[in-house]
This record gives sequence, C-alpha cells and structure tokens, in this order.
Amino acid sequence: MRILIISQYFWPESFRINDLARGLKERGNEVIVLTGKPNYPEGKFYNGYSIFSKSYEEWGTIKIYRVPIVSRGNGGGVRLFLNYISFCITASFRVLWIKKDFDSVFVYEPSPITVGIPAVVLKTLFKKKFYFWVQDLWPASITAAASVKNKFVLLFFDFLTRMIYKHASKVLVQSKAFVPYIINQGISDKKIIYFPNSTDIIKQSNEIKDLSEYNIPEGFVLMFAGNIGNAQSFETLLRAAQILKERKLKVSWVILGDGRMRSEVDRQIKLKGLQDCFFLIGRFPPSEMPSFYASADALLLSLKRSEIFSYTIPSKLQSYMSFGKPIIASLDGEGARVIIEASAGYVSPAEDANSLAYNIAKVISTDKTLLQKMANNAFEYYKREFERESLLTKLTEILEDK
Repeated sequence: MRILIISQYFWPESFRINDLARGLKERGNEVIVLTGKPNYPEGKFYNGYSIFSKSYEEWGTIKIYRVPIVSRGNGGGVRLFLNYISFCITASFRVLWIKKDFDSVFVYEPSPITVGIPAVVLKTLFKKKFYFWVQDLWPASITAAASVKNKFVLLFFDFLTRMIYKHASKVLVQSKAFVPYIINQGISDKKIIYFPNSTDIIKQSNEIKDLSEYNIPEGFVLMFAGNIGNAQSFETLLRAAQILKERKLKVSWVILGDGRMRSEVDRQIKLKGLQDCFFLIGRFPPSEMPSFYASADALLLSLKRSEIFSYTIPSKLQSYMSFGKPIIASLDGEGARVIIEASAGYVSPAEDANSLAYNIAKVISTDKTLLQKMANNAFEYYKREFERESLLTKLTEILEDK
C-alpha cells in the first residue's frame, strides 16, 4: 500500500506515530508523512528547522512533507490556537500538491482535532478515504487540559469533531472508554474500532544507567518518564514526596522528560526543600530509555482528577509494561483498570497524595519476589494486549478495508 499519514507531530518529536510509521514501512508499504515543523514540547523550533526551512526530508525511506506553522511558544492559549490553526490551514493547502495515488490516509490525533481537516479536504476533493485515530476526546479534552469553559467555543469544536468523524471511514480509539462518548456525538458503534497504543521498539536491556552523574543518592529509585505538564498533576507527586520525607523514607524521584510546567515544578521543588530527593534530569531519546528503566525500582504514572482523563490509557503505560517493572500509579479510570487487571503494581486515586505515599511505602517494604511477579505480570499483559506486531497486523487489515 501507499499510505499517507497526517500528523501535526512527527520525528524528531517523540510520539507513538513515529514507530507506527516505521512499522508500516517495515511491512513493505510506502509511507508518506504530512506534518509540521518540530517544536514540541519546548515550544521553539528544533535546531536546523525554521518556519520556512526543510519543507521536505526523509527519515530512512519515509518521505516527510513539512508545512509552515506557528510554534507553540510558552503554551499559552492564544499561541496554542495559532499553532493548531496554522497547521490546519497550511496542511490543507499542501495536500493539494502531494501526489494523490496513495491507497489509504491515516490521521493521528493526540490533539488538536483540527488535524483532521486536511483529510476532510482530501475526502471532499479527491474521494480519498481516511482513518482517524483518536488519542484525545474533543471537545472534552480542552476543558480538562486547558480549562476552556466558553460554551460557544465548546459547541464549535463539538460540531467540528462530529464533522470529521462523519467523514472518516473508521474512527479508531486508543481506549474502550472512548466509545460511549463518541457514540453520543452521533457516530455509529459499527464505525468505531478499538486500537490501543503499543510502544516504540524497546529491547530489554541488561545495561543499568549510572545515575551518580546526576548526583542521585542511593536508595529506592522511583522513575517518571514523559511530559511535565498540567495534566500530570505534579503537585500530587511533590506532596507525596514531602510525606515520605517526613516519615524518613529514602526515595529518589527521578523525572525524565520536559514540558511547559518544568520551570514551575523546579521552583516548587526548591520551595518545598525537596532538592535532595526530587531530580529533573531532562529528556532523552527512546534508545536510551531501557538503561534508565533498568536503574529504577518502580515506574511512576500520574494524571489529574478529571472525567476525561479517566477515559484515557496514558501512552507511557504501554512503555512501562513492555519493559517489565512494577508500576505505581496515581490515576483513575481506564489506566487504573489496566494496572489492576494485570496485577502489575499499586494504584491510588488521582490527586490523592496520601494514598500515593502509602503505596510507595508499601512497595519499599514489599518482598522482592512479589515485586518481580508484578514486573512479570506487566510484561505478560503487554504481550497479550499491546504487542507491536499484532497491532500492526490489525492496522494493516483496517487500512486495506478487510
């Protein structure tokens, strides 16, 4: 097949769509990507990129067409709106000049919903079918993540979302909990397919990253990998760290990642006197994650308390499970259900710092044999539910309309 992927984010930005595109290519498909200039999560264009440079490049043998966009900046509302709408407009024009002889169009939507508009243009003008992979529910996600409450804005985005879904041949969802919400938007359940995230190719590694270069003391290492944003409820993590410190339990909170809340989290760490146990060591490429994970005693996952977040399976959960480590989570809903169902760790309610601290203390005192069993359970669940090759086979069948 000749497949066009439309995604506002793509390599060198770190998103699941990168490995999915690579997997489709490995299976003998020709893959073309329409995307923007990389600027996530820092909000400024990566080195070597600017608004008008590098309109075309190749990643291996994957062809990438990049359109001019307004960078995210500091992630404020106006700047994010300009970022979203600029990609929507420039990509809608760019699809008119890409060769039209592809067999399938696949849209990746981790937000914003406007990424679907170029596909609607293709469908309307050239009768090209497209498949829409929903990572975030709209308009609910902008209420949860950006606190948008204006009813006219919400009505507009609800209308836009319904229109995109109706034009799509199939609507793929990363969580089963998304299905009722989308049905309530007027979409038939026969059109909706459960298609969860897998993970980047991460091979098990015996290498253990030497954390001493980051001045991290010996003791229990609890590792978080991912975005440092409002949705991750870092205030809950900081409060739990305070509770454990007051109880004189030695826990090193190692944070791998970056995001618009990083400077504020760093400020709070200093304000609360947690510099000796909370370590923000930056963002690293997927290739380095196995050695970092190997140095952890447990992996940490957190989300804010929100109805919309409770519908989501955070994509880092699949990565955690694929590596096979006990998981400590502070979240509700689908993500919590998966961890409990897998018997892969301990879960506390979202934003409940006391329960989170209690679970961390419980893991510290848990017999190593039981912890290894949790780790094994995590890996077995990953292979059963989220394994990369089986999901690639399923996606290929969807795109071939089998």
